[in-house]
Amino acid sequence: MNDVLSVDTDRLWSRLMAMAEVAATPAGGSNRQALSDDDAAGRELFVGWARRAGCSIETDAVGNLFARRPGLDPDAPPVVLGSHLDTQPTGGRFDGVYGVLGGLEVLETLNDRALRTVAPLEVAVWTNEEGSRFPVSMMGSAVWAGALGRQLGAYLELHIEQGPVLEESGSRIGVVTGVQGFRWYTVTLSGLPAHAGTTPMDRRRDPARALAAALAGLYESILAGGPAARVTPAQFRSQPVSPNTVPAEVTFSLDLRHPDAAVLDQIEDLARRIIGDSAARHGCEHRVHLDNDSPPVTFDERCVAAVAAAAETCGYRHERIVSGAGHDACHVAIKAPAAMIFVPCRDGLSHNEAESIEPIAAGEGATVLLHAALELAGTPDPD
Repeated sequence: MNDVLSVDTDRLWSRLMAMAEVAATPAGGSNRQALSDDDAAGRELFVGWARRAGCSIETDAVGNLFARRPGLDPDAPPVVLGSHLDTQPTGGRFDGVYGVLGGLEVLETLNDRALRTVAPLEVAVWTNEEGSRFPVSMMGSAVWAGALGRQLGAYLELHIEQGPVLEESGSRIGVVTGVQGFRWYTVTLSGLPAHAGTTPMDRRRDPARALAAALAGLYESILAGGPAARVTPAQFRSQPVSPNTVPAEVTFSLDLRHPDAAVLDQIEDLARRIIGDSAARHGCEHRVHLDNDSPPVTFDERCVAAVAAAAETCGYRHERIVSGAGHDACHVAIKAPAAMIFVPCRDGLSHNEAESIEPIAAGEGATVLLHAALELAGTPDPD
């Protein structure tokens, strides 16, 4: 590894820790929700670093930031390295932030070595990726993808895995080939409100009993989708809000995920049948409303190959992996060649103040990003 170009891990880590102090939480995380004063402070810190690195700064109508390092060919489509700086209310120090500062570290390393690329390099800071303060998540990249005014040569996003696969396998780098699809629903089960003390159990049209049956069926049936299938019921609410009245209505959210669109269709059909049968069995009505449909994403093979080759060049153990979480790269991939790089995080924990990665892992991921960016942006032929 001594003869392989690598980033300055100490500088990268120092900046990660400095950014973490912007709206730090008592439990060691960060709370920079999108478009808040704290989010603005984090962006200001990044812009200061980027300007000192010689970058020009552009901001689009939705607030996405782009820090640009010129290339030898000013007309070449830029290669963009990006992620986000906004966090969950009780977010960690690395989700999103690592990709932004890792991208900046790539530019700093090239400056240190006086290395030029043919295509310009940019670091993108996407607005409101988390969706915790304003719906919907990945908003900035979605708006950008829908109103694209320029061409990109490629897009690379460096990120913590947010899951346990790499840590358990011992791989240092995840070469992300795509992102699983997900669908969100609002499920409503409607029965008949009645007195909790006077109404016999066999005379009730109780949506809570329909809910219990539906949940049992959903958890059992998801196994039919194989180990990649995911089902998550949440946000349970009942009306009226009273401890001694059989509810008139119970609602909950339902999150279904799978990397294969055809299997996701099958899981949805099965979930709808289970919910309908459970409601009918207990004399209830039901509605299943689709709120969000994010199809599976397959990343560009050239970009994926560039990441894999970079990991190989650096001598890091790596494996191909599908992301279980959505990322800005999903939207960018609609309009431009894209791929992602994962590094392991402790216990697979994310969206949590205890989220953690090792400094060496931060440096390794950024070094892979560096080599993949050089491959995609091109370097001048030696004289």
